[in-house]
Amino acid sequence: MARALDLYCMFLKAVIAACLAVMVVLVFGNVVLRYGFNSGITISEELSRWLLVWLTFLGAIVAMREHAHLGVDTLIRKLPASGKRICFVLNYCLMLFADWLLLSGSWRQTIINLDDRAPATGLSMGIFYAVGVIFGVSTAVILLYDLYRVISGQASEEEMVAVRESEEQ
Repeated sequence: MARALDLYCMFLKAVIAACLAVMVVLVFGNVVLRYGFNSGITISEELSRWLLVWLTFLGAIVAMREHAHLGVDTLIRKLPASGKRICFVLNYCLMLFADWLLLSGSWRQTIINLDDRAPATGLSMGIFYAVGVIFGVSTAVILLYDLYRVISGQASEEEMVAVRESEEQ
């Protein structure tokens, strides 16, 4: 499972890089066209905004897998292994609840906006909200996998401190 999650994150990193490259081309091309030729790319602003939202959510999935989100571990590091395990389980249950809220809300927004069209591109607005669904499902899988490893005793005591210092990477 860990290998599949790592491959998935490598794929997401490639998609993020592609989103960033397309954004750069669209925005730079639009600037050159506006100031140099008094024209522009009509869909540039809208598509760039969508790509920014997508790469942000996809990057958050990768950060979740790599435990790269901000966190405070001062108290957790001082607890014994059983205390770390209890805090980890409580923390991940709360994160799963928050993830469920985001997933269910994104799903509803995607369904509501499927037939609405974006003004410049004409694409379904459901595409914009679908990234929340992808994020919610992906994050749930990562959280459940980590939670399973801790509950089953496969995770080390250091892995139960889900914050990584930049020097540790």
